[in-house]
Amino acid sequence: MTDKKTFYVTTPIYYVNDVPHLGHAYTTVVADCLSRFHRLRGEEVFFLTGTDEHGQKVEQAAAAAGISPQDHCDRMVHRFQDLWRQLDTSHDDFIRTTQERHIRVVQAILTDLHDRGEIYKDSYQGWYCVPDERFWTEKDIEGGNCPDCGRPVVEITEENYFFRMGKYRQWLVDYITENPDFVRPQTRRNEILGFLRKDLGDLCISRPKERLSWGVEIPFDTDFVTYVWFDALTNYITAPGYLVDEKRFTRTWEGAHHLIGKDILTTHAVYWPIMLHALGLPQPKTIFAHGWWTIEGRKMSKSLGNVVDPGRLAEEYGIDAIRYFLMREVPFGLDGDFSKRALIGRINNDLANDLGNVFSRILAMTKKYFDGFVPPSGSGESPLAAQGAAAWEEVGKAAEKIAPHLALAAIWEFIGRINKFLDDEKPWILARDPEQRDRLARCLREGLEALRFTAILLAAFMPHTAARMWADLGLDGGPSLRGTVPGWNGLPEGGRTTLSGPLFPRIEEKD
Repeated sequence: MTDKKTFYVTTPIYYVNDVPHLGHAYTTVVADCLSRFHRLRGEEVFFLTGTDEHGQKVEQAAAAAGISPQDHCDRMVHRFQDLWRQLDTSHDDFIRTTQERHIRVVQAILTDLHDRGEIYKDSYQGWYCVPDERFWTEKDIEGGNCPDCGRPVVEITEENYFFRMGKYRQWLVDYITENPDFVRPQTRRNEILGFLRKDLGDLCISRPKERLSWGVEIPFDTDFVTYVWFDALTNYITAPGYLVDEKRFTRTWEGAHHLIGKDILTTHAVYWPIMLHALGLPQPKTIFAHGWWTIEGRKMSKSLGNVVDPGRLAEEYGIDAIRYFLMREVPFGLDGDFSKRALIGRINNDLANDLGNVFSRILAMTKKYFDGFVPPSGSGESPLAAQGAAAWEEVGKAAEKIAPHLALAAIWEFIGRINKFLDDEKPWILARDPEQRDRLARCLREGLEALRFTAILLAAFMPHTAARMWADLGLDGGPSLRGTVPGWNGLPEGGRTTLSGPLFPRIEEKD
Protein backbone atom coordinates (compact mmCIF):
# COMPACT_ATOMS: atom_id res chain seq x y z
CA MET A 1 0.00 0.00 0.00
CA THR A 2 1.42 3.36 -1.05
CA ASP A 3 1.66 6.09 1.55
CA LYS A 4 1.21 8.83 -1.06
CA LYS A 5 -1.57 11.32 -0.50
CA THR A 6 -4.40 10.95 -3.02
CA PHE A 7 -6.16 13.76 -4.84
CA TYR A 8 -9.24 12.94 -6.91
CA VAL A 9 -10.94 15.81 -8.71
CA THR A 10 -14.03 15.73 -10.93
CA THR A 11 -15.80 18.13 -13.22
CA PRO A 12 -19.51 17.68 -13.86
CA ILE A 13 -20.21 15.35 -16.75
CA TYR A 14 -21.30 17.81 -19.40
CA TYR A 15 -24.54 17.32 -21.28
CA VAL A 16 -23.61 15.90 -24.67
CA ASN A 17 -26.10 18.12 -26.54
CA ASP A 18 -24.53 21.32 -25.19
CA VAL A 19 -22.15 23.45 -27.21
CA PRO A 20 -18.95 23.71 -25.12
CA HIS A 21 -18.62 27.25 -23.81
CA LEU A 22 -16.56 29.31 -21.40
CA GLY A 23 -18.30 27.89 -18.32
CA HIS A 24 -17.41 24.32 -19.30
CA ALA A 25 -13.80 25.36 -19.92
CA TYR A 26 -13.63 27.20 -16.59
CA THR A 27 -14.46 24.18 -14.44
CA THR A 28 -12.24 21.87 -16.46
CA VAL A 29 -9.23 24.21 -16.53
CA VAL A 30 -9.38 24.74 -12.75
CA ALA A 31 -9.58 20.96 -12.24
CA ASP A 32 -6.62 20.56 -14.57
CA CYS A 33 -4.52 23.13 -12.69
CA LEU A 34 -5.27 21.49 -9.36
CA SER A 35 -4.38 18.08 -10.79
CA ARG A 36 -1.10 19.29 -12.22
CA PHE A 37 -0.11 20.97 -8.96
CA HIS A 38 -0.86 17.91 -6.83
CA ARG A 39 1.14 15.78 -9.29
CA LEU A 40 4.05 18.22 -8.92
CA ARG A 41 3.93 17.56 -5.19
CA GLY A 42 4.24 13.85 -5.86
CA GLU A 43 0.69 12.92 -4.93
CA GLU A 44 -1.41 10.18 -6.47
CA VAL A 45 -3.85 12.07 -8.73
CA PHE A 46 -6.99 11.07 -10.59
CA PHE A 47 -8.73 13.71 -12.72
CA LEU A 48 -12.11 12.79 -14.22
CA THR A 49 -14.35 14.52 -16.75
CA GLY A 50 -16.90 13.24 -19.24
CA THR A 51 -20.34 13.54 -20.77
CA ASP A 52 -23.95 12.90 -19.70
CA GLU A 53 -25.60 11.19 -22.65
CA HIS A 54 -29.07 9.99 -21.66
CA GLY A 55 -32.42 11.73 -21.55
CA GLN A 56 -35.31 13.07 -23.55
CA LYS A 57 -33.48 15.86 -25.36
CA VAL A 58 -30.91 13.41 -26.73
CA GLU A 59 -33.68 11.06 -27.81
CA GLN A 60 -35.59 13.86 -29.55
CA ALA A 61 -32.50 15.29 -31.26
CA ALA A 62 -31.55 11.84 -32.57
CA ALA A 63 -35.08 11.25 -33.89
CA ALA A 64 -35.04 14.63 -35.66
CA ALA A 65 -31.72 13.70 -37.29
CA GLY A 66 -32.97 10.24 -38.26
CA ILE A 67 -30.24 8.40 -36.35
CA SER A 68 -30.06 6.32 -33.20
CA PRO A 69 -29.49 8.07 -29.85
CA GLN A 70 -26.13 6.29 -29.52
CA ASP A 71 -25.00 7.50 -32.95
CA HIS A 72 -26.10 10.99 -32.01
CA CYS A 73 -24.03 10.86 -28.81
CA ASP A 74 -21.03 9.47 -30.66
CA ARG A 75 -21.17 12.43 -33.04
CA MET A 76 -21.66 15.05 -30.33
CA VAL A 77 -19.15 13.86 -27.73
CA HIS A 78 -16.20 14.88 -29.90
CA ARG A 79 -16.98 18.55 -29.31
CA PHE A 80 -15.93 18.15 -25.69
CA GLN A 81 -13.11 15.70 -26.33
CA ASP A 82 -11.62 17.94 -29.01
CA LEU A 83 -11.83 21.03 -26.80
CA TRP A 84 -10.05 19.33 -23.91
CA ARG A 85 -7.31 18.23 -26.30
CA GLN A 86 -7.05 21.78 -27.61
CA LEU A 87 -6.80 23.19 -24.08
CA ASP A 88 -4.30 20.43 -23.19
CA THR A 89 -6.15 19.25 -20.09
CA SER A 90 -4.48 16.39 -18.27
CA HIS A 91 -7.56 14.33 -17.32
CA ASP A 92 -6.88 10.70 -16.51
CA ASP A 93 -10.27 9.44 -17.64
CA PHE A 94 -13.18 10.60 -19.79
CA ILE A 95 -16.37 8.82 -18.82
CA ARG A 96 -19.54 8.55 -20.91
CA THR A 97 -22.80 7.47 -19.30
CA THR A 98 -23.50 5.25 -22.32
CA GLN A 99 -20.43 3.12 -21.59
CA GLU A 100 -21.10 -0.41 -20.40
CA ARG A 101 -18.79 0.01 -17.38
CA HIS A 102 -21.04 2.81 -16.14
CA ILE A 103 -24.36 1.11 -16.91
CA ARG A 104 -23.29 -1.99 -14.95
CA VAL A 105 -22.55 0.06 -11.84
CA VAL A 106 -25.77 2.09 -12.07
CA GLN A 107 -27.84 -1.09 -12.33
CA ALA A 108 -25.95 -2.78 -9.49
CA ILE A 109 -26.59 0.23 -7.24
CA LEU A 110 -30.29 0.31 -8.16
CA THR A 111 -30.62 -3.39 -7.37
CA ASP A 112 -28.82 -3.00 -4.04
CA LEU A 113 -30.97 -0.07 -2.91
CA HIS A 114 -34.17 -1.72 -4.11
CA ASP A 115 -33.36 -4.96 -2.29
CA ARG A 116 -32.86 -2.99 0.91
CA GLY A 117 -36.14 -1.14 0.59
CA GLU A 118 -34.57 2.22 -0.27
CA ILE A 119 -36.39 2.29 -3.62
CA TYR A 120 -40.14 1.79 -3.99
CA LYS A 121 -42.83 2.17 -6.66
CA ASP A 122 -45.68 4.68 -6.37
CA SER A 123 -47.99 6.79 -8.51
CA TYR A 124 -46.97 10.36 -9.12
CA GLN A 125 -48.74 13.46 -10.32
CA GLY A 126 -46.87 16.64 -11.09
CA TRP A 127 -45.87 19.28 -13.57
CA TYR A 128 -43.11 18.22 -15.95
CA CYS A 129 -40.65 20.40 -17.86
CA VAL A 130 -39.55 18.50 -20.96
CA PRO A 131 -36.44 20.62 -21.78
CA ASP A 132 -35.14 20.30 -18.21
CA GLU A 133 -36.45 16.75 -17.77
CA ARG A 134 -37.68 17.68 -14.32
CA PHE A 135 -40.89 17.46 -12.28
CA TRP A 136 -42.21 20.44 -10.31
CA THR A 137 -44.94 20.74 -7.71
CA GLU A 138 -47.89 23.11 -8.02
CA LYS A 139 -46.27 25.64 -5.68
CA ASP A 140 -43.05 25.62 -7.74
CA ILE A 141 -44.40 26.55 -11.16
CA GLU A 142 -44.83 30.18 -12.13
CA GLY A 143 -47.81 30.96 -14.36
CA GLY A 144 -47.76 27.49 -15.89
CA ASN A 145 -44.05 27.73 -16.63
CA CYS A 146 -40.92 26.05 -15.34
CA PRO A 147 -39.28 28.17 -12.61
CA ASP A 148 -35.83 27.40 -14.04
CA CYS A 149 -36.13 27.86 -17.80
CA GLY A 150 -39.45 29.71 -18.04
CA ARG A 151 -40.93 27.34 -20.61
CA PRO A 152 -44.38 25.73 -20.31
CA VAL A 153 -44.79 22.61 -18.18
CA VAL A 154 -47.22 19.74 -18.76
CA GLU A 155 -49.22 17.86 -16.14
CA ILE A 156 -48.37 14.18 -15.90
CA THR A 157 -49.75 11.36 -13.78
CA GLU A 158 -47.88 8.06 -13.87
CA GLU A 159 -46.27 5.31 -11.82
CA ASN A 160 -42.57 5.66 -11.10
CA TYR A 161 -39.85 4.47 -8.77
CA PHE A 162 -38.74 6.64 -5.86
CA PHE A 163 -35.63 6.78 -3.72
CA ARG A 164 -36.31 7.31 0.00
CA MET A 165 -34.36 10.53 0.16
CA GLY A 166 -36.58 12.42 2.59
CA LYS A 167 -35.77 10.30 5.63
CA TYR A 168 -32.14 11.40 5.50
CA ARG A 169 -32.77 15.14 5.70
CA GLN A 170 -31.66 15.54 9.32
CA TRP A 171 -28.63 13.33 8.80
CA LEU A 172 -27.50 15.60 5.95
CA VAL A 173 -28.12 18.78 7.97
CA ASP A 174 -25.97 17.38 10.78
CA TYR A 175 -23.23 16.26 8.38
CA ILE A 176 -22.97 19.64 6.65
CA THR A 177 -23.03 21.43 10.01
CA GLU A 178 -20.26 19.24 11.43
CA ASN A 179 -18.11 19.42 8.28
CA PRO A 180 -17.75 23.09 7.30
CA ASP A 181 -15.55 22.36 4.26
CA PHE A 182 -17.95 19.81 2.77
CA VAL A 183 -20.01 22.33 0.74
CA ARG A 184 -18.07 25.37 -0.41
CA PRO A 185 -17.90 28.30 -0.59
CA GLN A 186 -19.69 29.43 2.57
CA THR A 187 -22.52 31.08 0.61
CA ARG A 188 -23.39 27.76 -1.07
CA ARG A 189 -23.21 25.91 2.25
CA ASN A 190 -25.68 28.39 3.71
CA GLU A 191 -27.89 28.00 0.65
CA ILE A 192 -28.10 24.23 1.08
CA LEU A 193 -28.76 24.46 4.81
CA GLY A 194 -31.55 26.90 4.01
CA PHE A 195 -32.98 24.50 1.44
CA LEU A 196 -32.92 21.69 3.99
CA ARG A 197 -35.00 23.67 6.50
CA LYS A 198 -38.04 22.62 4.47
CA ASP A 199 -39.34 19.08 4.26
CA LEU A 200 -37.35 16.95 1.85
CA GLY A 201 -39.42 14.71 -0.39
CA ASP A 202 -38.42 11.41 -1.90
CA LEU A 203 -36.68 11.48 -5.27
CA CYS A 204 -38.35 10.18 -8.43
CA ILE A 205 -35.63 8.13 -10.12
CA SER A 206 -37.35 6.59 -13.15
CA ARG A 207 -39.21 7.33 -16.35
CA PRO A 208 -41.54 4.86 -18.10
CA LYS A 209 -40.12 3.63 -21.39
CA GLU A 210 -43.35 4.55 -23.17
CA ARG A 211 -42.39 8.19 -22.53
CA LEU A 212 -38.60 7.91 -22.51
CA SER A 213 -36.66 4.90 -23.73
CA TRP A 214 -33.16 6.40 -23.90
CA GLY A 215 -31.69 5.72 -20.48
CA VAL A 216 -30.23 3.05 -18.22
CA GLU A 217 -32.81 0.31 -17.87
CA ILE A 218 -34.13 -0.36 -14.37
CA PRO A 219 -32.85 -3.91 -13.69
CA PHE A 220 -35.84 -5.01 -11.58
CA ASP A 221 -38.48 -3.52 -13.92
CA THR A 222 -37.52 -3.30 -17.57
CA ASP A 223 -40.52 -1.09 -18.40
CA PHE A 224 -38.59 1.84 -16.88
CA VAL A 225 -35.30 3.66 -17.35
CA THR A 226 -33.30 5.55 -14.75
CA TYR A 227 -33.86 9.25 -14.13
CA VAL A 228 -30.97 11.34 -15.39
CA TRP A 229 -29.58 12.49 -12.04
CA PHE A 230 -29.47 9.04 -10.47
CA ASP A 231 -27.66 7.86 -13.56
CA ALA A 232 -25.34 10.84 -14.00
CA LEU A 233 -24.10 11.27 -10.43
CA THR A 234 -22.96 7.67 -10.21
CA ASN A 235 -20.16 8.39 -12.71
CA TYR A 236 -18.03 9.77 -9.88
CA ILE A 237 -17.71 6.33 -8.31
CA THR A 238 -17.83 4.29 -11.53
CA ALA A 239 -14.59 5.70 -12.94
CA PRO A 240 -12.33 5.02 -9.93
CA GLY A 241 -13.48 1.39 -9.84
CA TYR A 242 -16.49 1.02 -7.51
CA LEU A 243 -17.66 -2.64 -7.45
CA VAL A 244 -14.85 -3.54 -9.87
CA ASP A 245 -11.56 -2.69 -8.16
CA GLU A 246 -12.42 -1.99 -4.52
CA LYS A 247 -8.82 -1.41 -3.44
CA ARG A 248 -8.30 1.22 -6.12
CA PHE A 249 -11.71 2.75 -5.49
CA THR A 250 -11.18 3.09 -1.73
CA ARG A 251 -7.76 4.63 -2.26
CA THR A 252 -8.99 7.13 -4.85
CA TRP A 253 -12.30 8.05 -3.25
CA GLU A 254 -10.69 9.11 0.03
CA GLY A 255 -9.29 12.16 -1.79
CA ALA A 256 -12.44 13.10 -3.76
CA HIS A 257 -13.27 16.73 -4.63
CA HIS A 258 -16.21 17.71 -6.88
CA LEU A 259 -16.05 20.97 -8.84
CA ILE A 260 -19.45 22.09 -10.15
CA GLY A 261 -21.37 25.15 -11.30
CA LYS A 262 -23.79 26.66 -8.82
CA ASP A 263 -26.76 25.72 -11.03
CA ILE A 264 -26.36 22.04 -10.09
CA LEU A 265 -25.67 22.60 -6.40
CA THR A 266 -28.81 20.91 -5.05
CA THR A 267 -28.31 17.69 -6.97
CA HIS A 268 -24.69 17.45 -5.85
CA ALA A 269 -25.05 18.69 -2.27
CA VAL A 270 -28.39 17.01 -1.42
CA TYR A 271 -29.19 14.09 -3.76
CA TRP A 272 -25.62 12.79 -4.11
CA PRO A 273 -24.57 12.80 -0.42
CA ILE A 274 -27.78 10.98 0.52
CA MET A 275 -27.28 8.42 -2.26
CA LEU A 276 -23.75 7.76 -0.98
CA HIS A 277 -24.95 7.52 2.61
CA ALA A 278 -27.66 5.03 1.66
CA LEU A 279 -25.01 2.94 -0.10
CA GLY A 280 -22.81 3.00 3.00
CA LEU A 281 -20.08 4.99 1.27
CA PRO A 282 -18.07 7.90 2.72
CA GLN A 283 -18.65 11.41 1.46
CA PRO A 284 -16.29 13.35 -0.82
CA LYS A 285 -14.04 15.83 0.92
CA THR A 286 -15.48 18.86 -0.86
CA ILE A 287 -18.31 19.86 -3.18
CA PHE A 288 -17.21 23.25 -4.50
CA ALA A 289 -19.79 25.25 -6.49
CA HIS A 290 -18.30 28.09 -8.50
CA GLY A 291 -20.14 31.04 -10.01
CA TRP A 292 -21.24 31.84 -13.55
CA TRP A 293 -19.51 33.82 -16.24
CA THR A 294 -21.46 36.66 -17.78
CA ILE A 295 -20.46 38.34 -21.02
CA GLU A 296 -20.04 42.06 -20.63
CA GLY A 297 -22.69 42.02 -17.93
CA ARG A 298 -25.17 39.72 -19.71
CA LYS A 299 -25.80 36.02 -19.19
CA MET A 300 -24.44 33.76 -21.92
CA SER A 301 -27.25 32.67 -24.21
CA LYS A 302 -27.48 31.12 -27.67
CA SER A 303 -30.50 33.31 -28.39
CA LEU A 304 -28.46 36.45 -27.59
CA GLY A 305 -25.58 35.18 -29.70
CA ASN A 306 -23.01 35.91 -26.99
CA VAL A 307 -21.81 32.40 -26.12
CA VAL A 308 -18.01 32.48 -25.92
CA ASP A 309 -16.15 29.67 -27.68
CA PRO A 310 -13.06 28.88 -25.56
CA GLY A 311 -11.45 27.06 -28.47
CA ARG A 312 -11.49 30.17 -30.63
CA LEU A 313 -10.19 32.26 -27.74
CA ALA A 314 -7.28 29.84 -27.31
CA GLU A 315 -6.51 30.04 -31.03
CA GLU A 316 -6.53 33.83 -30.97
CA TYR A 317 -4.80 34.56 -27.66
CA GLY A 318 -3.04 31.32 -26.69
CA ILE A 319 -3.97 28.54 -24.29
CA ASP A 320 -2.03 29.84 -21.29
CA ALA A 321 -3.38 33.38 -21.62
CA ILE A 322 -6.93 32.02 -21.44
CA ARG A 323 -6.06 29.75 -18.51
CA TYR A 324 -4.46 32.65 -16.65
CA PHE A 325 -7.41 34.97 -17.23
CA LEU A 326 -10.02 32.44 -16.11
CA MET A 327 -8.16 31.66 -12.89
CA ARG A 328 -6.90 35.12 -11.99
CA GLU A 329 -9.75 37.43 -12.95
CA VAL A 330 -12.33 36.20 -10.42
CA PRO A 331 -12.06 34.44 -7.03
CA PHE A 332 -13.16 30.85 -7.57
CA GLY A 333 -16.70 30.62 -6.24
CA LEU A 334 -17.92 34.05 -7.33
CA ASP A 335 -19.58 35.14 -10.55
CA GLY A 336 -17.32 36.72 -13.13
CA ASP A 337 -17.68 38.86 -16.20
CA PHE A 338 -15.79 38.17 -19.42
CA SER A 339 -14.83 40.80 -21.94
CA LYS A 340 -12.06 40.89 -24.50
CA ARG A 341 -10.95 44.22 -23.09
CA ALA A 342 -10.40 42.62 -19.65
CA LEU A 343 -8.61 39.66 -21.23
CA ILE A 344 -6.29 41.88 -23.25
CA GLY A 345 -5.64 43.98 -20.15
CA ARG A 346 -4.49 40.90 -18.23
CA ILE A 347 -2.31 39.78 -21.14
CA ASN A 348 -0.64 43.16 -21.54
CA ASN A 349 -0.24 44.07 -17.87
CA ASP A 350 0.35 40.77 -16.07
CA LEU A 351 1.77 38.51 -18.76
CA ALA A 352 3.64 40.85 -21.10
CA ASN A 353 4.70 43.62 -18.68
CA ASP A 354 5.32 41.66 -15.48
CA LEU A 355 6.29 38.09 -16.39
CA GLY A 356 7.42 38.60 -19.98
CA ASN A 357 9.45 41.69 -19.22
CA VAL A 358 11.45 40.24 -16.33
CA PHE A 359 12.10 37.06 -18.32
CA SER A 360 13.41 38.91 -21.37
CA ARG A 361 15.43 41.40 -19.28
CA ILE A 362 17.38 38.69 -17.46
CA LEU A 363 17.99 36.51 -20.51
CA ALA A 364 18.95 39.49 -22.67
CA MET A 365 21.52 40.65 -20.09
CA THR A 366 22.84 37.09 -19.74
CA LYS A 367 23.34 37.04 -23.50
CA LYS A 368 24.93 40.49 -23.56
CA TYR A 369 27.29 40.10 -20.62
CA PHE A 370 28.00 36.34 -20.50
CA ASP A 371 27.29 35.26 -24.09
CA GLY A 372 24.18 33.43 -22.83
CA PHE A 373 26.05 31.12 -20.43
CA VAL A 374 24.82 30.61 -16.85
CA PRO A 375 27.33 32.27 -14.46
CA PRO A 376 28.69 30.30 -11.48
CA SER A 377 26.66 30.34 -8.28
CA GLY A 378 29.36 31.98 -6.20
CA SER A 379 29.14 32.27 -2.44
CA GLY A 380 26.91 34.12 -0.02
CA GLU A 381 23.25 34.00 0.83
CA SER A 382 20.63 34.12 -1.91
CA PRO A 383 18.40 37.20 -1.63
CA LEU A 384 15.45 35.58 -3.47
CA ALA A 385 15.55 31.94 -2.33
CA ALA A 386 13.53 32.50 0.85
CA GLN A 387 10.96 34.54 -1.05
CA GLY A 388 10.63 31.78 -3.63
CA ALA A 389 10.12 29.18 -0.91
CA ALA A 390 7.46 31.39 0.68
CA ALA A 391 5.69 31.68 -2.68
CA TRP A 392 5.72 27.89 -3.07
CA GLU A 393 4.16 27.52 0.37
CA GLU A 394 1.45 30.07 -0.44
CA VAL A 395 0.65 28.34 -3.73
CA GLY A 396 0.26 25.06 -1.84
CA LYS A 397 -2.10 26.64 0.68
CA ALA A 398 -4.16 28.16 -2.14
CA ALA A 399 -4.39 24.81 -3.93
CA GLU A 400 -5.65 23.16 -0.74
CA LYS A 401 -8.32 25.88 -0.48
CA ILE A 402 -9.21 25.45 -4.19
CA ALA A 403 -8.34 29.10 -4.69
CA PRO A 404 -6.34 29.35 -7.94
CA HIS A 405 -6.63 33.15 -7.92
CA LEU A 406 -4.68 33.24 -4.65
CA ALA A 407 -2.05 30.87 -6.04
CA LEU A 408 -1.46 33.12 -9.02
CA ALA A 409 -1.43 36.23 -6.81
CA ALA A 410 1.39 34.64 -4.76
CA ILE A 411 3.34 33.81 -7.92
CA TRP A 412 2.95 37.35 -9.23
CA GLU A 413 4.12 38.75 -5.93
CA PHE A 414 7.30 36.72 -6.36
CA ILE A 415 7.66 37.98 -9.95
CA GLY A 416 7.36 41.50 -8.56
CA ARG A 417 10.17 40.76 -6.11
CA ILE A 418 12.40 39.59 -8.98
CA ASN A 419 11.77 42.85 -10.81
CA LYS A 420 12.54 44.82 -7.65
CA PHE A 421 15.75 42.83 -7.16
CA LEU A 422 16.91 43.83 -10.63
CA ASP A 423 15.98 47.46 -10.07
CA ASP A 424 17.91 47.47 -6.76
CA GLU A 425 21.00 45.68 -8.09
CA LYS A 426 21.09 47.50 -11.46
CA PRO A 427 23.14 44.90 -13.37
CA TRP A 428 23.36 47.20 -16.40
CA ILE A 429 25.35 49.64 -14.24
CA LEU A 430 27.47 46.87 -12.68
CA ALA A 431 28.45 45.81 -16.20
CA ARG A 432 30.23 49.13 -16.76
CA ASP A 433 32.79 48.43 -14.02
CA PRO A 434 35.18 45.50 -14.63
CA GLU A 435 35.79 45.25 -10.88
CA GLN A 436 32.09 44.44 -10.37
CA ARG A 437 32.24 41.43 -12.67
CA ASP A 438 31.75 38.89 -9.87
CA ARG A 439 28.84 40.84 -8.43
CA LEU A 440 27.27 41.06 -11.89
CA ALA A 441 27.64 37.30 -12.27
CA ARG A 442 25.99 36.67 -8.89
CA CYS A 443 23.17 39.07 -9.75
CA LEU A 444 22.30 37.45 -13.08
CA ARG A 445 22.77 33.99 -11.65
CA GLU A 446 20.22 34.90 -8.97
CA GLY A 447 17.82 36.24 -11.60
CA LEU A 448 18.14 33.09 -13.70
CA GLU A 449 17.52 30.91 -10.64
CA ALA A 450 14.44 32.98 -9.85
CA LEU A 451 13.17 32.40 -13.40
CA ARG A 452 13.71 28.65 -13.04
CA PHE A 453 11.78 28.73 -9.77
CA THR A 454 9.01 30.78 -11.41
CA ALA A 455 8.71 28.15 -14.15
CA ILE A 456 8.13 25.53 -11.46
CA LEU A 457 5.52 27.72 -9.76
CA LEU A 458 3.74 28.26 -13.08
CA ALA A 459 3.93 24.66 -14.30
CA ALA A 460 0.49 23.65 -13.04
CA PHE A 461 -1.28 26.82 -14.15
CA MET A 462 0.44 27.79 -17.40
CA PRO A 463 2.19 24.59 -18.51
CA HIS A 464 3.18 25.75 -22.01
CA THR A 465 4.71 28.95 -20.68
CA ALA A 466 6.60 27.05 -17.97
CA ALA A 467 7.95 24.58 -20.55
CA ARG A 468 9.05 27.44 -22.81
CA MET A 469 10.84 29.16 -19.90
CA TRP A 470 12.49 25.88 -18.94
CA ALA A 471 13.81 25.34 -22.47
CA ASP A 472 15.08 28.92 -22.83
CA LEU A 473 16.95 28.51 -19.55
CA GLY A 474 18.82 25.63 -21.19
CA LEU A 475 17.18 22.91 -19.09
CA ASP A 476 16.06 19.50 -20.38
CA GLY A 477 12.61 18.00 -19.89
CA GLY A 478 10.23 20.21 -17.94
CA PRO A 479 9.49 21.43 -14.40
CA SER A 480 9.00 18.31 -12.30
CA LEU A 481 9.54 18.01 -8.57
CA ARG A 482 8.90 14.32 -8.07
CA GLY A 483 7.37 15.02 -4.70
CA THR A 484 10.02 17.33 -3.32
CA VAL A 485 10.01 21.01 -2.44
CA PRO A 486 11.78 22.91 -5.22
CA GLY A 487 15.29 23.90 -4.25
CA TRP A 488 17.56 26.76 -5.28
CA ASN A 489 20.72 26.61 -7.41
CA GLY A 490 19.24 24.09 -9.82
CA LEU A 491 20.83 25.65 -12.90
CA PRO A 492 24.05 23.94 -14.00
CA GLU A 493 26.99 26.35 -14.24
CA GLY A 494 27.92 27.00 -17.85
CA GLY A 495 24.54 25.99 -19.23
CA ARG A 496 23.51 27.88 -22.36
CA THR A 497 20.41 30.07 -22.31
CA THR A 498 18.52 31.41 -25.30
CA LEU A 499 15.84 34.03 -25.71
CA SER A 500 13.54 32.57 -28.34
CA GLY A 501 11.26 35.59 -28.37
CA PRO A 502 8.80 37.39 -26.09
CA LEU A 503 6.74 35.11 -23.83
CA PHE A 504 3.66 37.26 -24.39
CA PRO A 505 3.75 39.95 -27.07
CA ARG A 506 1.66 42.98 -26.25
CA ILE A 507 -1.69 43.21 -27.96
CA GLU A 508 -2.81 46.48 -29.46
CA GLU A 509 -6.44 47.13 -28.54
CA LYS A 510 -8.70 48.06 -31.42
CA ASP A 511 -11.21 50.86 -31.04
